[in-house]
Amino acid sequence: MTTDPPEHSAPRGYFDHNATTPLSAAAREAWLSAQDEAWQNPSSLYPEAARVDHLLDAARLRIAELIDCEAPERILFTSGATEANHALFASFARSFPGSVVATGATDHPSVLEPARAFFGARARRLPVTSDGQVDLDSLAEQVSPADTPPALVSVIAANNEVGTLQPWAEISRLCRPAGIPFHSDAAQWVGKLPGRNLASACDYLTASAHKFGGPKGVGFLVIPEDDPVFRSAIGGPQEAGRRAGTEDYPAVAAMVAALEEAARAPAPDHTLRDAFESRLLASIPGTRVIGQHAERLWNTSMVAFPAVRNTRLLTALSRAGFQVSTGSACSAGKGKPSPVLAAMGETPPTMTAVLRFSSGRATTAAEWTALADQIITSHHASRT
Repeated sequence: MTTDPPEHSAPRGYFDHNATTPLSAAAREAWLSAQDEAWQNPSSLYPEAARVDHLLDAARLRIAELIDCEAPERILFTSGATEANHALFASFARSFPGSVVATGATDHPSVLEPARAFFGARARRLPVTSDGQVDLDSLAEQVSPADTPPALVSVIAANNEVGTLQPWAEISRLCRPAGIPFHSDAAQWVGKLPGRNLASACDYLTASAHKFGGPKGVGFLVIPEDDPVFRSAIGGPQEAGRRAGTEDYPAVAAMVAALEEAARAPAPDHTLRDAFESRLLASIPGTRVIGQHAERLWNTSMVAFPAVRNTRLLTALSRAGFQVSTGSACSAGKGKPSPVLAAMGETPPTMTAVLRFSSGRATTAAEWTALADQIITSHHASRT
């Protein structure tokens, strides 16, 4: 089932929603309204500022309702998942010097790089299957009392490159009895899939508004109610003293509007993506879908094409009006193999032959078909 794209939707041919999404009409309206009517500093003492402070609390409560978080006090507003992830690892390194952390091998760079920067060789990476799911047996060994247990386990909820969904409920069930906090970067999950039980399963949870139709530069972090660890920017009392700096209420209001809009949307349907993949597999012999047999995000497809470099195919698609990517936008242009694909056991030739396609809720069957047609045409042309 498809719908006509709403106002302010992505242009036709946009298949890079995992990198960022267009600002939704509801988010834009909420942002403009808040800029006109609730622009004051919420930390000031006059009544107009107090009203903005109350609106921030109401936004916190609404997000808690939308992600099934039992306590709105657990939610801190941030500039997005990258800031929150960085600050979280910095906080654990400061609070538990000499400790170990464990991350999923296919996690986002905003998790892997701070883990390495703050913990060095004490940052362990949990192996994954060929489809990209964390090896739960390996995790069970990591959290065993016989080993040196990590101070924090961090596993992405849904992979940004291949779309693989992680068994976060099972990960939580392994960590909780061992008393080990569990963090999940849910930037690709929140706003795309239902959030039922996710916040309760995770001690720490990060999200970014621009991944689900909100503005860039705003997100949130969920922390435990009695958290003794997390501190971000210092220099002010904002966010319960955990992140200094004047809160951007208009951006928060837009984020809430986008998340509400996503919650009202029909259940996501992966049949359009599946039909697209089937067409490519049938039309271009040797094509592979990475992570095809795992449970994946409904909108995400990473495809390896035979006998052509991904940059050449990407350029041809771009000229034809299609916006796609070679993988994570945070790693693009570095000329390095994808750590996600490497962790999944893919070889360097495959890493230079993959393209990622990620749609939005308003992407139509006709757009998926047009993309498949153009890929087939461009792939054929690149080999003649």
